[in-house]
Amino acid sequence: MTDTVDKTPAPAVPPEQIKAIPVRHYGRWVAGAVIIALLVLIGIAFSNAKINYSIIPDYLTDSTILSGVWHTLYISVLAMLLGLVLGVILAVMRMSSNPVTSTVAWFYVWFFRGTPVLVQLLLWYNIALVFPILNLGFYKDEMNQVMTPFLAALLGLGLNEAAYMSEIVRAGIQSVDEGQTEASHALGMTQGKTLRRVILPQAMRVIVPPTGNEFINMLKTSSLAYAVQFNELIKRSQDISSTSLAVVELYFVASIWYLILTSIFSVFQFYLERRYARGSSRTLPPTPLQRLKKNLRLFGSFRRPEVAR
Repeated sequence: MTDTVDKTPAPAVPPEQIKAIPVRHYGRWVAGAVIIALLVLIGIAFSNAKINYSIIPDYLTDSTILSGVWHTLYISVLAMLLGLVLGVILAVMRMSSNPVTSTVAWFYVWFFRGTPVLVQLLLWYNIALVFPILNLGFYKDEMNQVMTPFLAALLGLGLNEAAYMSEIVRAGIQSVDEGQTEASHALGMTQGKTLRRVILPQAMRVIVPPTGNEFINMLKTSSLAYAVQFNELIKRSQDISSTSLAVVELYFVASIWYLILTSIFSVFQFYLERRYARGSSRTLPPTPLQRLKKNLRLFGSFRRPEVAR
């Protein structure tokens, strides 16, 4: 008699469910408590200060302050445009095989990056001490009449910005593969057409992010134009505070307007960078709304993302 073997498969036993216990991060709680305590102390200090906060909303929409905001925007945009145009020219000169043009461009960048913006503004404002008369042949006038506070601010800010923009543009141009230039020349394109139609469009993804950052910095740097009596936001705030004696309150007003302007242009910068990143990134960076939704989902959790699966 042969033994029969039961080949019926044994019932599958489900694996025991794993219960993941999140790691406790007590250091985060301590750091959060310390930061909150510091913020509370700063808030108490400002609340007990001799500052009349009730007048700040009234001055935010004052006509004099709004005039200063407009002049700040106006001089920032024009100075940035001047710096951008000159920066492109200087970058091309710097990369030229001509030793004269490359040396002149290098010296320009060295000088304007090495001296303070405030000193440059004051030098332009007092240029009449060097050139009392402006004589161009077809135009002649006293330099004091020509060099207005607006022109001094524009030249001081714009020429200084050109030195920084030239380095940004040069880095963007050098980021494009040299084969692009060789292929363009093989197709019969001139050096200028190659730069305009092939090199610069590809270099924009490298040029745009720091350029947006430079413009936001220009909005704040324009406050130095008060030294040459240009009626920008700080100058207008000082004009009001000299009569109302609300010095700190007007500085708060100016700071709020600077925060508003920089926040608005930061949003524009983000979407501009996102647009030029389409050709180089497979996944575009999340928008502020997408980041907000993601943070709301993670709100209240101090666990690491890999632990909280």
